Amino acid sequence: MTSVTLGSLGEKIRLHSRCFCPNVLFINVPENAEGASKVWRQGTKNAPTFSCRSIISRSPPQAVASEISTTEPKATTTLTYEEKMLRNYVPIFVMLPLGVITVDNVLEDKDKLVKELKELRAAGVDGVMIDVWWGIIESKGPKQYDWTAYRSLFQAVQERGLKLQAIMSFHQCGGNVGDVVTIPLPQWVLDIGESDPDIFYTNLKGNRNPEYLTLGVDNRRLFSGRTAVEIYSDYMKSFRENIADFLETGLIIDIEVGLGPAGELRYPSYPESQGWVFPGIGEFQCYDKYLQADFKEAATAAGHPEWELPDNAGEYNDAPESTEFFKSNGTYLTEKGKFFLTWYSNKLLSHGDQILDEANKAFVGCKLKLAAKVSGIHWWYKADNHAAELTAGYYNLKDRDGYRPIARMLSRHRAILNFTCLEMRDSEQSADAKSAPQELVQQVLSGGWRENIEVAGENALSRYDSTAYNQILLNARPNGINRDGQPKLRMYGVTYLRLSDELLQKTNLNLFKTFVKKMHADQDYCPDPKKYNHHLGPLERSKPEISIEQLLEATKAEDAFPWDKETDMSVSGGLLSNLIGKLFSLFK
Repeated sequence: MTSVTLGSLGEKIRLHSRCFCPNVLFINVPENAEGASKVWRQGTKNAPTFSCRSIISRSPPQAVASEISTTEPKATTTLTYEEKMLRNYVPIFVMLPLGVITVDNVLEDKDKLVKELKELRAAGVDGVMIDVWWGIIESKGPKQYDWTAYRSLFQAVQERGLKLQAIMSFHQCGGNVGDVVTIPLPQWVLDIGESDPDIFYTNLKGNRNPEYLTLGVDNRRLFSGRTAVEIYSDYMKSFRENIADFLETGLIIDIEVGLGPAGELRYPSYPESQGWVFPGIGEFQCYDKYLQADFKEAATAAGHPEWELPDNAGEYNDAPESTEFFKSNGTYLTEKGKFFLTWYSNKLLSHGDQILDEANKAFVGCKLKLAAKVSGIHWWYKADNHAAELTAGYYNLKDRDGYRPIARMLSRHRAILNFTCLEMRDSEQSADAKSAPQELVQQVLSGGWRENIEVAGENALSRYDSTAYNQILLNARPNGINRDGQPKLRMYGVTYLRLSDELLQKTNLNLFKTFVKKMHADQDYCPDPKKYNHHLGPLERSKPEISIEQLLEATKAEDAFPWDKETDMSVSGGLLSNLIGKLFSLFK
């Protein structure tokens, strides 16, 4: 193994002498970087300690390009030009409509769906994503599951030759950006909430949010003798048992585990149902009696029984500087403020880890991957306080990475980090919101790659224009394609939001087809994922737990990997790109 310095990344690179692609560089942690144990132990000795559930122990993470594979492809010198280009292929999925299965558990208008699936397949799409709603499946009572409509849907997808990403949607549909239908939590759960409203997330004023159970009840037997985590676990086990034939055929390639509102690992800090509008900072959601008791226990254990939850962080639509908590030199920078924010974000890490562990147990041995979604809260990112991220549970500041600890937690479950807002550019946002979606995407994806996990993503809002498509293409391959093999950086996959009549309108569909082709590096649809270095073996059991202290070591801020300014696979430069590609193929 030899080391060289690669100027564009500014880091040492280790080249493996046994590498199967001699022209491809694999990024590894420098010998003197965070991989060294003495560096690992720095930066957290003053962090507060909580009675949080321990999360995981493992070897130091590595900064890698993005190709995480245990199967070595053929040597580069033996590959054809097309085979080399396939190493740049990023599969593209399309999210199905929210209400494709109705709240009454019926697959409505199957004929229309089949026609649309055929159009997607003809467009070169690799697969589709679908919400599998808890509020539909277990609506009749505890452990009374009805998978009939979803089985019919899965059969239709399989017959069209598409793959499937299934979301375990433990949240309500309705009340968030883009929600066009309403699918509440199961009625028997809402009935429990009538007598004990503290099972729901609660803001300072006492407003309850019934779109997801508070993580404060994760391990409390309040649901006919079960805890919330046991409910989620039983649901996933039932899914495996009742969808076993589709798992065996390889239809389902990943299970995205819902971990919060909108299926995202976060608190419901910016609910439209309670009057939030962009770019409000949102509100902390930890005032149910269970989380209040947890915080009091943590503060007492830290020697500060007098500390209370914040009462000066403003309201949903405030600007940061109008609050005592987020203003310059505000509470968030004090010892008390840092303690609260660390506790608040750590609870989210523990919540995600525990449920993913249950998901791993449910699907171990299946040929698929687990995934978890993180929200793209890009407004106030340029402000020192990052207020909107903090209220959502992402303790992210200029000198503290709030996302890499999530990636490190996901690494023990070998889970994909799915991120949003891939289509957004800074220049499209209002200056008043101090928004920076591009920098946010770069930070989160880089953190995932440094933790040696796969990263995927999706657009936050429906877009049908070349500007949005080109930004997604840039994020999918931040340093462009490599005509000699796999690129240094490549996303694992992209899911387009979402299937609609507008997408299938002729002009929009034609541009979308070009976008799909560019995601595929100008190659035809490839039915064999191994050819683009995706190897789906049986899901292994999660790795040993990582302690909260080790997770917090990942908060050390680092610069993101460098991104090109524009994609080299522009949808608007199709003719020139195709001509260059053909010329390359002639000389290979």
